[in-house]
Amino acid sequence: MLHLVQVPQWLWAVITIMNVSVIPYEHIEDFCGLGVKDMGFERWTAFLTKRKIFVIFAWLLLFAATLPWALTVTKHLTPAGFGRPESQATWATNQAARLHPPPTPIPILIDHLSFAKVQSLAHSEHIPTKSFHRMSSGRILYLPLAGTQMAQETGLIRNIHLSHGQWQDVTQGTIGNRVSQDSSKTLAISGLMALPVLAILLFFIYGSIAAILLPLIIAITGSELALAIISIIETHIQLSVFLTNIATFLALGVGIDYALFISNRFRQALSRGESVERAVVESMRHAGRSVLYSGIAVALAVAALLIGGDAYWRGLALGGSIAIASVLLATHSLLPAIMGLMGRHIDWGRLKRMPNMGFWRRLSQWVTQRAWVAIIIGLGVLMPLAFFGAQINMKTPANLATMLPLNSSIRQAVIREQKIQGAGSITPLAVAIHLSPSLTSNAGWNRIFSVTKKLSALPNVKKVASPTTSLGLKSQQLAALIKRPQRFPTALRTGISNFMTPSDTHLVVLYVTAKTGPDNPATSNLVHRIDQNLPLWLPKGSKAAVGGQVPILRSFNILTQHRLPIIIASALAVAFIVLAIATSSVIQAFLGVIFDALVALATAGLLVLVVQHGQWGFEAQPLDSSITPLIFVLLFGLSMDYEVILLHRIQEPLAEGETVRLAAAHGVATTGSMITGAGMVMVVVFLSLLISPLQVMKTLAIGLSFAILVDTWIVRSFLVPAAISVLGRHAYWPWRIPQKSSCDTRDGNLSAERYQEEE
Repeated sequence: MLHLVQVPQWLWAVITIMNVSVIPYEHIEDFCGLGVKDMGFERWTAFLTKRKIFVIFAWLLLFAATLPWALTVTKHLTPAGFGRPESQATWATNQAARLHPPPTPIPILIDHLSFAKVQSLAHSEHIPTKSFHRMSSGRILYLPLAGTQMAQETGLIRNIHLSHGQWQDVTQGTIGNRVSQDSSKTLAISGLMALPVLAILLFFIYGSIAAILLPLIIAITGSELALAIISIIETHIQLSVFLTNIATFLALGVGIDYALFISNRFRQALSRGESVERAVVESMRHAGRSVLYSGIAVALAVAALLIGGDAYWRGLALGGSIAIASVLLATHSLLPAIMGLMGRHIDWGRLKRMPNMGFWRRLSQWVTQRAWVAIIIGLGVLMPLAFFGAQINMKTPANLATMLPLNSSIRQAVIREQKIQGAGSITPLAVAIHLSPSLTSNAGWNRIFSVTKKLSALPNVKKVASPTTSLGLKSQQLAALIKRPQRFPTALRTGISNFMTPSDTHLVVLYVTAKTGPDNPATSNLVHRIDQNLPLWLPKGSKAAVGGQVPILRSFNILTQHRLPIIIASALAVAFIVLAIATSSVIQAFLGVIFDALVALATAGLLVLVVQHGQWGFEAQPLDSSITPLIFVLLFGLSMDYEVILLHRIQEPLAEGETVRLAAAHGVATTGSMITGAGMVMVVVFLSLLISPLQVMKTLAIGLSFAILVDTWIVRSFLVPAAISVLGRHAYWPWRIPQKSSCDTRDGNLSAERYQEEE
């Protein structure tokens, strides 16, 4: 009965790709006589080129249908997500969030008004003059004193507006929103800045106006589809707002790279006189296959961030993987259709190319003939920086103001606030206690009295805000207040709502202010000490923990430091497996992992010197835990692009019987300008992030740009071909390098036309 089933051509093509694309090189020769070498890509490409108008129209419909989702992608994203749902710190933070205390006055920064004018406005609202502090920038910081009512601050703000002044909140929540806004603003502006530069760079790489449209179309289409998918799934799971930056720039970078690799091969085939259909098939069979492997490697490497264990890393892992999958879908469906439609018009608006100076041919010959010298040069560049990589120190700051530039007015206001009210005043520790006896009993409040006293006695504690100290009531009175609140004055009912919620008479939240700042190790030690002692101070059946910004980020930093080696090991394992499958060589997979690890250490060393030691205009700070693992993971993933392209290009002449040294030289000569050009495209994309006022974004820009430059110019141009030349016929073990190819009888010998230099 099976012979009666008509399998659609497109389905047969997909099935064949999945089965044939993983055939090792040593077995491919066995299939050459049957004519099924890379049959999957040929069938799929043939399907696309025959129905190119339909494919392009389908993508236009898909783009139009998903655009509304892509434009609203940030609607449900969260700037939080740094806490693990099962952690004690997250539980305590969630318990504190259950409280609904009445609004209280908060610090504000006043601008465009004189100090005398502000004092006059404050006098009309009966606000003490000593609440106001002059700032060096001419601004005025208002710090409400105890007893100030919300109505007084509201009146002050109203008067500031009427006097044409300006004001802004000075709270950690406001600062967090500012960081998120600056990140989104950076994404929009840097994207606008990068596109013209990319267009110019691509014009000189491609040499024609028509050709530069291909990578831009693929990059924009892939990123739009990725954002739309993220917008759909974000309503079901918590995702970080930062993933829009990562997904967009990752899709933009790899989309341009992948389109560059494939369309370059397409243009070369056309220049040799191949038909348009045959050129599309060849480009997908070779470059398309390499791109597929590298894309899978990047997606899996980014997915390793799932090991981070919280919503922040889950969002980045999911967003990055979706971005790569979207780009792969575009490059393996839309791109072949567009190339088939453009045909030889892809060279329209062609630039008169500079004479081929043979730079990459000469460099490849020198590297392969003087392999040990090339290895020494490459290691000489990387090893000194790698030495400093071991000194890396990571920490996401709990004082979010330190993420802003030093000259930021709101950061200066926070510094002044800490000097006046104490370093720990900006981020009090929320001690959530779920007591086993109800707080409607005297025994429950006696226990809270005891815990408050013990907290106050701990080293590094400045003060403890508790119902037992703030309301001036005894245990019996507090229990009565909880049981019959209507019998007490409004002021007491309002006061207790700062610490309890009416829906839970077992829950109370105390607020501990440390003497030291939120990022001081002494504050972290205080959190640890409180968490250790709470079970000893409370009866059995109770639950208590420290919540708030400091313990959440403390937990995040500790978890990230512990899991970073596992994340990196997973990314390296992915790189090893993908390279082993793509090249049928354990040796090449091993070398790829070693070189990637060396580049990662060198990148870490550069960041240590620049960021931790405060060079090139950077403020000396630990590397941010929320961005550093991402740099390494993206490095491992993106390096697979260039590695797979280079190794596959070297294998082509090897499969035809060429010597290892000449094959390595041909690989560098034919891909050198393309790989370094693609690397420069990525560098432009990442360097555009330098316009951000946030040091964390600049760190991402410097780290990834350096890693890509070193990977393309040092590792792919020197270390890889030199190592292959030194290893000789063992370079691709266990793949057996054939002495003479039995396949592709059209071009049995290596020809200069087929392996022309790409200048």
